[in-house]
Amino acid sequence: MAKSAKTKKEVVAEVPAPKKTRKKAETVPEPIVNDPLQGVENYSRLTDFDIYLFKSGKHYKLYEKLGSHVMEYKGVIGTYFAVWAPNAQYLSVIGDFNGWNKGSHPLSLRWDNSGIWEGFVPHIGRGEVYKYFIKSNINDAEIEKADPFALWCEVAPKTASVVWDTWHEWQDAEWLRNRRKHNSLTSPISVYEVHLSSWMRDPAEPTRFLNYREIADSLVGYVKDMGFTHVELMPIMEAPYPPSWGYQITGYFSCASRMGAPQDLMYLIERLHQEGIGVYMDWVPSHFPGDAHGLFAFDGTHLYEHADPRKGYHPDWKSFIFNYGRNEVRSFLISNAIFWLDRYHVDGLRVDAVASMLYLDYSRKHGEWIPNEFGGRENLEAIAFLRELNVAIFSEFPDAQTIAEESTAFPGVSRPTYIGGLGFGMKWMMGWMNDTLKYFQKDPMYRRWHQDQITFSLVYAFSENFMLPLSHDEVVYGKGSLLDKMPGDEWKRFANLRLLFTYMYTHPGTKLLFMGGEFGQLKEWNFEQSLDWHLLQLAPHKGAQNCLKSLNHLLKNQPALHDYNFSAEGFEWIDAQDRDNSIVVFSRKGINPSDTLVVVLNMTPTPQSGYRIGIPSEGEWEEIFNSDSSDFYGSGVSNTQKVETESLKWHNQPQSTVITIPPLGGIVLKKKS
Repeated sequence: MAKSAKTKKEVVAEVPAPKKTRKKAETVPEPIVNDPLQGVENYSRLTDFDIYLFKSGKHYKLYEKLGSHVMEYKGVIGTYFAVWAPNAQYLSVIGDFNGWNKGSHPLSLRWDNSGIWEGFVPHIGRGEVYKYFIKSNINDAEIEKADPFALWCEVAPKTASVVWDTWHEWQDAEWLRNRRKHNSLTSPISVYEVHLSSWMRDPAEPTRFLNYREIADSLVGYVKDMGFTHVELMPIMEAPYPPSWGYQITGYFSCASRMGAPQDLMYLIERLHQEGIGVYMDWVPSHFPGDAHGLFAFDGTHLYEHADPRKGYHPDWKSFIFNYGRNEVRSFLISNAIFWLDRYHVDGLRVDAVASMLYLDYSRKHGEWIPNEFGGRENLEAIAFLRELNVAIFSEFPDAQTIAEESTAFPGVSRPTYIGGLGFGMKWMMGWMNDTLKYFQKDPMYRRWHQDQITFSLVYAFSENFMLPLSHDEVVYGKGSLLDKMPGDEWKRFANLRLLFTYMYTHPGTKLLFMGGEFGQLKEWNFEQSLDWHLLQLAPHKGAQNCLKSLNHLLKNQPALHDYNFSAEGFEWIDAQDRDNSIVVFSRKGINPSDTLVVVLNMTPTPQSGYRIGIPSEGEWEEIFNSDSSDFYGSGVSNTQKVETESLKWHNQPQSTVITIPPLGGIVLKKKS
């Protein structure tokens, strides 16, 4: 994961006022004459059991208790506030409603040593802007903080929280009933990674990005037409500095306010679900920025982060690391993960930068880190947290998914916790990504010397439940676009890109592709601009898009490509040794033997005719996919006639046949039924 190391904020465009979806009255009534409720009432929504769970790190729905909640008390509408600040000596709610007067609405500290301050403020409700004023026990420091549990925030550069709710009349019940089959480890999963504010912008105003509602129809229609099964939204939580791409979060329970209100985001997710498209969300429990209004030094002390910078400061991203050993922090983070699955109906979480969490010496030199209690480099508290996180998620949402961005060989990332694993559903296959891109960047005339780079991944492919990622990290910071990595003239570059996609989609594992790659975006990703959609007017780009669309449908329609996503039962090398021609041949198998596919990839621009390959069973086979199709801007070299086998053993297979292999192309064969 690449992030900006900066933490300064910049002004972002205002969005239109969110459309309201709430059907009951949203206005706060005028104060009642002679109303006995004035100031702050000493009222609590927290039970003793809530406090017990919170202090023991086992409260996984804190969002139902802490933060701001509009309610009725003694016949009066108002807002209940609750915030954890154990090292405050005084804490009050400030906002427009009291002229930001830090002395007029103090909250009360609970008697139970929980460190929670709370109270009911009458006559304020949905839409009220507020912060917490905190006077710390440490040097009497005075601080103004946004609410860690705020459900919405002001648009940056403003930094206050907004009293809001997550009430929405969801219309995705059918999706939720059937979600298990879409999210299971044997399902065809093809993920389109999207940065919402730069996927598409208003052509009439290219500097203005579309809000959640405006983008919904275009995004949903495009993803459905392309055949992707899921989208993965890069962080959509409140992160006031756009160059961080959403990875420097200040409002963990708030959607990004610059793109609309919570109900607007819910509408987008609902629309995706209605069209049979799942939604994964990028989630960042690894670090947070040092913005003055955020979590850092929340009550004047290192509350959410470690005090010692050797454990609490991230040198790469100039941000702060959560204290996973603190019970209340674990409750905060796990509650946040559950919150997005619960209130926003997301179908899974892609957990960012897991490697940085697992190792105490991550990106640190000798002497810059503290070993664990056994003298090792593993972060035992983070490991325990990740296991607890996954157990909590799958206990509450057994049909959801969790996906780890983890770039090391840490064992058992996607294995159950009861056998010592971390409990994730899947793990990004970073080794495959690195080897594959290095290989495809080489001139085809030299690929014969690097065949191992595309075959080595099968040595370890089934040690984890791997997702194959071609993500945003590979098309930024001077790395160029996917197309830009491909060697040769225009035709060869596009042929290489289509071949890369074919190799990816026929390789075991689920798939993830960052937006723009599917049609050969020419320049690397720029978060401040829309994708170059005008390129689809050009035949090579339209061809690449058609190829990727066909591969998505192939993945869905051919059980051999997903029945055994993560099992060696579904893969067999037929020939991986033809280095001289840079050709590989393998089979993919489904539960039903009749679903078996034979895949042939030619990594050079030299077409091969009369090329003999081994075939697993006799009969007539047909070409069901060809990346060199003229529909894809290819040269059209194909096997149009019957592919009959003969009883000549070849490549350790009982049958063989002679085929034509297109230049820089991949073909998929299937036995005729």
